[in-house]
Amino acid sequence: VQLQACGGGLVQAGDSLRLSCAASGRPLSSYTVGWFRQAPGKEREFVAAIRRSQGSTYYADSVKGRFTISRDNAKNAVYLQMNSLRPEDTADYYCAADLQIILSAIRDIRGYGYWGQGTLVTVSS
Repeated sequence: VQLQACGGGLVQAGDSLRLSCAASGRPLSSYTVGWFRQAPGKEREFVAAIRRSQGSTYYADSVKGRFTISRDNAKNAVYLQMNSLRPEDTADYYCAADLQIILSAIRDIRGYGYWGQGTLVTVSS
């Protein structure tokens, strides 16, 4: 599966953005999909994930209550709705997918075999 993330941009603190992860090649509904982010000088970190079967969602504590991950199988896409953005949310955001990922690895970069390119989110104060 090929992934393409988009929707980043420059916003002010408190604003919202919706990132999209579009897939081609195979139905994204077959994959667990995660969003990760990497700020300058920092390691890539988990943001959110949605499982392929039950559609269960998981979030990093830093975004819980502000971000929502969802999928639209008809559009073969997964979204990350980001509300109440903060300057510390500034980063390149990546979507990733895998067919077989165990629950204990869902927050682990190494659990995902397919990655899209990043989309930059910049939040000004």
